[in-house]
Amino acid sequence: MKLYFSPGACSLSPHIVLQESGLPFTLEKVDLRTHQTAGGTDFYQINPKGYVPALQLDDGQLLTEGPAIVQYVADLAPDKKIAPPNGTLGRVRLQEWLAFIGTEIHKGYSTLWNRDASASDKDAAWKKLSQRYDLVEKQLAEQDYLLGQFSAADAYLFVCTNWAGMHQRSLDNWPKLQAFMTRMKARPSVQAALKAEGLL
Repeated sequence: MKLYFSPGACSLSPHIVLQESGLPFTLEKVDLRTHQTAGGTDFYQINPKGYVPALQLDDGQLLTEGPAIVQYVADLAPDKKIAPPNGTLGRVRLQEWLAFIGTEIHKGYSTLWNRDASASDKDAAWKKLSQRYDLVEKQLAEQDYLLGQFSAADAYLFVCTNWAGMHQRSLDNWPKLQAFMTRMKARPSVQAALKAEGLL
């Protein structure tokens, strides 16, 4: 398998999950400004959507969208327990968190990334994100991870929440979330992914 990634982007989530899985994979960096891969290929020729992550399977098929990729990888390594088994309520809870993170947190950062957005628009976006983080804080109040033990949802939450610092936004209002981020950064899979992406 080959993961197309951009350092620190949402592709870091499946990168962490791949590291957790122990499965063999390779990486190819994508410049999202030029849409060129490190190998000089037009990324639109690989993924017409033009964004990362994209996972090229061993048979040549391409899988896109982070929540789909992390579940696919988790199911290839069931012994690692990165995702609860299909057909269980636990799996639905995982999907529930992946959907929430994708639509409410990941997309919530869009305004903060927008160079043309005004300071007041960015502050309003952070206020809305803060309400989402209040819910995450409540979930983490009595357990270390979103589902009680590490899952693919935690990788996604870590990656998106890591963006707060890039926008000079403090997590001081959420001590449980801060503790979660510290725990995640200490995981060998996260360390390995960050190092491979040049983020350490």
